[in-house]
Order: sequence, then structure tokens, then C-alpha cells
Amino acid sequence: MDTRELLIDSFSRTGEVVREVLEGLGVEDLSFRPDPEANSIGWLVWHLTRVQDDHLAGALGKEQLWLAAGWMERFGLPFAPEAHGYGQTSAEVAAVRVPAELLAGYNAAVAAETVRLLGEVSDGELDRVVDERWDPPVTLGVRLVSVLTDGLQHAGQAAYLRGLIQRQA
Repeated sequence: MDTRELLIDSFSRTGEVVREVLEGLGVEDLSFRPDPEANSIGWLVWHLTRVQDDHLAGALGKEQLWLAAGWMERFGLPFAPEAHGYGQTSAEVAAVRVPAELLAGYNAAVAAETVRLLGEVSDGELDRVVDERWDPPVTLGVRLVSVLTDGLQHAGQAAYLRGLIQRQA
């Protein structure tokens, strides 16, 4: 297995969890929050997908599907175009009330674009600095691992919330 195959396989696992989590859930389930300050499944899936879309596009010099493919308009959320969930308030989390099909569609589109983009990444590019706002500066390799771990963490949180919903049913 080479680096590209490893990255593609790793990123595909987030999408697998997302598909399982969303299956059969309605908007009310997706909006469930066990505490007024907690995140919902819908917000978690939207956020992890937005971060993957935003960060990979930025690191690889491509357009975000959120903007370029019209997902922002389809979601109709009351957020700025660049919003991806980081630092959002409880009220903003609550504003993400969308159907599973929309979340799944955006996530699948970003997953497909991720596979395409990662297929073009060479081992030598992993050391390229993509963000100098940090100390030390962030390389492409570090950014990819960061997006991957963040996505898997949020997918796991969404799976946990699904379990809570099923226990209450």
C-alpha cells in the first residue's frame, strides 16, 4: 500500500461511519441534543464535512464544493459562506436542521472529491507548508492527519448520539 492508498482508505472510513449514522434518521433525530449546549448529529456531520471540504480545498489549491457545487444554497443555512462550524454558538448549532439525504449527499460529494484530490498527492508534497499561521507552520501531511482525526472523532460522536436516540425509542 502506498501513501495515496493509505490516505484514501483512511478518509473513506469517515464516510462509512457517516452513512451508517444517517440511515433512517429524520430531521428531529438529526437535531436531537442531549443538552442545550451539545452538538447534534446533523451539525456534527455538516461540520466534519465542511471542515474536510474547506481544509482539503485550501491545502490543495482547489475550490470548495460548498461554494462551487451549490451546496451552500441547497442547505440554506444562516451562516457566512466561509463558515464551517468552528467556534459556533449553541444557537448556530441548533440552526442546522436539514434532512439526512442532504447531509449524505454533501458528505458523499466531498468524499468523492477527497479521493480525487488525494489521488494527485505525492509523498514529496506532504512536507509542503500549507498554513503559516501556526508555530510550527502546518504541512500538508499534518493538515491531512488533522482533518482525518477531527472527522473520525465527530463521526464517532454522531454514532454515540444515534445510540442515545435508539435507547430512548
